[in-house]
Amino acid sequence: MIKVERAILSVSDKKDIVELARFLRKYGVDLLSTGGTSRTLKAAGIEAGEISDFTGFPEILDGRVKTLHPKIYGGLLAVRDNGEHVRQMKENSLLPIDLVVCNLYPFEETLKKGASHEEIIENIDIGGPTMIRAASKNYRNVCVLSTEKLYGEFMEEMEKNNGSVSEDFSFRCAREVFRHTARYDFIISSYFAQKLEKEELPAEMDIRMQKVQDLRYGENPHQKAAWYRFSNMEPFPRKQFQGKELSFNNLLDMEATYLLVNRLPEGSCAIIKHTNPCGAATGKDLSEAYERALETDPLSAFGGIVGFNGKVCADLARSLSKRFYEVIIAPDYEDEALRIFRKKENLRIIQSPSAVNPRYDFRTLNDGLLVQTADEKDFEKLVTATRKQPCEKELTALKFAWTVCKHVKSNAIVFAAENRTLGIGAGQMSRYDSTRIALMKMRDNFKSAPSPLVMASDAFFPFPDSIEVAKEAGVTAVMQPGGSLKDKDVIETCDRLGISMVMTGMRHFRH
Repeated sequence: MIKVERAILSVSDKKDIVELARFLRKYGVDLLSTGGTSRTLKAAGIEAGEISDFTGFPEILDGRVKTLHPKIYGGLLAVRDNGEHVRQMKENSLLPIDLVVCNLYPFEETLKKGASHEEIIENIDIGGPTMIRAASKNYRNVCVLSTEKLYGEFMEEMEKNNGSVSEDFSFRCAREVFRHTARYDFIISSYFAQKLEKEELPAEMDIRMQKVQDLRYGENPHQKAAWYRFSNMEPFPRKQFQGKELSFNNLLDMEATYLLVNRLPEGSCAIIKHTNPCGAATGKDLSEAYERALETDPLSAFGGIVGFNGKVCADLARSLSKRFYEVIIAPDYEDEALRIFRKKENLRIIQSPSAVNPRYDFRTLNDGLLVQTADEKDFEKLVTATRKQPCEKELTALKFAWTVCKHVKSNAIVFAAENRTLGIGAGQMSRYDSTRIALMKMRDNFKSAPSPLVMASDAFFPFPDSIEVAKEAGVTAVMQPGGSLKDKDVIETCDRLGISMVMTGMRHFRH
């Protein structure tokens, strides 16, 4: 047990500090404090000695040096059952300190409010982290409270143990200190890195995560899962108006939806299932865009996620409510639309911004992460490789298909007309199979395909066989990166079949 007889109180955030100090005085604990904390306690009529009186050395350098003194650190670091430590304490007139209550300068809050560089630097705490780390190293003799969230449990410990706290509790408090200071230093380091590092992929990458919430389960019910976000990034501003708690799969599908629909022209809709688009379209309004996107593959859309890049009106809400979806995402909703959605209480309605700019893409390995910059570019160049040039309508349709194709798992094939998808072949081991699936999907849902009909491929064609399938479908123009050893054969096949082919010089694999 740690008998609490002397305590240092030095807090930046003074929430509940007066109540804690009164509690400590009830147990006869001698209180030492600094600067603003001392003034707060005295204003509340609580007796507390000044650190400067205790050390015999004044606070200096505008408060930059307050607690950095041997009388403080001797009192914190001395091991009470070590005879040599006890002898040196007596020899140097050092008094033991049993409790430290200290939270740190608000560096993160100062950063968030957009303060000047000078103010940010002044909010780097030096004495606080040093003091709580030193005390935590000696957790068997000293207890440290680094957050007001621990005050209640600490007071329960004191009452239960007649003015003492258990070593077990002190150890948990020490763990909180090292977690807290590690995060604090990480945020400071990240700020300095932003000022200095020009490399997109630096030699060292520090990643720190903060739990948002536990999830009901992972991809499957037998897997445990939790949702974390990066500690040095603002939370993505998604707002849930109604519906069940978001699941692991919902969150993945939502991310795929944000990334696609916000790269399509204004007035667009994307329907996502298992992170793949099963339909996307632009219309004269969002209702038309939705109907067109749904036509691509209404069967696969069942239980999917529908995203928009404009405001959802009441009429659109009525249409959406006729079918089963897991999530609806849009940057805004009419009040009447939200009222309509409430009739389907399990349907998750999410408000998200229209601008999504990820910096990195992370994939996991057993021993770490693969990190790549986001796939932001669309193409390196647009070069027609065939004798036949695409007309203006074909080129518009090709660009739309190409945008969607970037967001389809490889091997990816997209059949499209102007501003709408018609058939999507996703995630096959063979590009030829993806092409045949796209054709099957189109024939399942369209008696006759709109014209002009075009095809996009996320990577090159290794053989001309997919072009033969495209011709059978009625495709008149194709967009692909190029770069195959068989490019010449593929181009010759297009020329023979009267199909124009545009090369982008840039592929878009999505594993």
